[in-house]
Amino acid sequence: MTTSIVIIITLFCSAFFSGMEIAFVSANRLKIELDNKRGTTAGRILAFFVKNTSNFISAMLLGNNISLVIYGIYMALLLGPPLETLIGADYTAVILLIQTIISTLIVLITAEFLPKAIFRINPNGIMSVAAIPLLILYWAFFIPVWIIILFSNLFLKIMKTDIDDSQQVFTKIDLDHYVRDLNDRIEEDAHMENEIQILNNALEFSKIKARDCLVPRTDIVACNIEDDISMLKEKFIASGLSKILIYRDTIDNIIGYVHAYELFNKPDYIKNVMLPIGVVPEAILAKELLKQFSKNKRNIVVVVDEYGGTSGIITVEDIIEEIFGEIEDEHDINETFEKKLAEHIFLFSGRTEIDHLIQQHGLPLEQSDEYETLAGYVISHLEEIPKAKESFETDKLIFTVVEVTDSKIGSIKIEVKE
Repeated sequence: MTTSIVIIITLFCSAFFSGMEIAFVSANRLKIELDNKRGTTAGRILAFFVKNTSNFISAMLLGNNISLVIYGIYMALLLGPPLETLIGADYTAVILLIQTIISTLIVLITAEFLPKAIFRINPNGIMSVAAIPLLILYWAFFIPVWIIILFSNLFLKIMKTDIDDSQQVFTKIDLDHYVRDLNDRIEEDAHMENEIQILNNALEFSKIKARDCLVPRTDIVACNIEDDISMLKEKFIASGLSKILIYRDTIDNIIGYVHAYELFNKPDYIKNVMLPIGVVPEAILAKELLKQFSKNKRNIVVVVDEYGGTSGIITVEDIIEEIFGEIEDEHDINETFEKKLAEHIFLFSGRTEIDHLIQQHGLPLEQSDEYETLAGYVISHLEEIPKAKESFETDKLIFTVVEVTDSKIGSIKIEVKE
């Protein structure tokens, strides 16, 4: 009876040390530091562990090893007599092998896989609850841990291996995890949710490419350099834009742009007021493009595809909108719309972004680098421009194309399956 109790206790201790080790590694350092700044007891203790990472991990490993050694001794006492009776006392090697297999399987399941999987679900919360017991164990194992680390460092110096004593800093991953956790806990606060979304966008900004935020070729307003200046004026009035692109012969050969205020100089020809424009590939990162805008003191460029054709244009505003969301002024024309037709039926424009549909409406749509908008999603699935009233289904949604032209999809109806 005593043997079984000792085995259960040692398994529990081994599971505790293994789980705390993985929880410490998985914990968000930024949240720990913020709790420390708030002055909470758990925060101060965990911050102390972070500053002494090697000592803490060594203490957990030492506690785990002590538990496993005791567990192994008592498992041998528990399994030895029955196995000797069943197999025979002369088969010592076979008995040892069976004991090892049984003991190892029990440890792997109960003291390794399960605790590590469970403790990783909420590492910061679990460590906060166990902070005081962990501090007691830390100091209980301090002397043997100090001796172990001393000899380890001495061995590393003999082997001429560099020891990294650098202080741990907070990374973008720490901030990202903290923001996601904060967002999950304050969903009811719409104002804070918008601020959290801006933080998320800022964290993802380094991955944004030109193709993700450009104004597509089909929406470009442009004039031929040979057009009359009166035609340019009409396009400014009709579009409400402050800049209009200028091309020679074809839209794939954009050579500059004209700003609206240049028309106050009463030019005779478009070329007299045309300004130069930069050209960038689709794959350029938005952050690099922003640096170019600042360096060259320009705020608009043409984006070209791998064949040199015009994919679209990008302005500083388009890039900033990737972080802060849509920026509208009195001249903006809203080309996206959404309407709720029934309880589970919606109507969206083809230009509606997939991210918006997932975040604002919770629609189960797959994200991909191949498309950004709902129209792109539909074309990617059908592999062609669909006809009006054409529909298709996924596991949870029914899509129906409502309005379409020869070159683009205007509006799409989405029905959520009940």
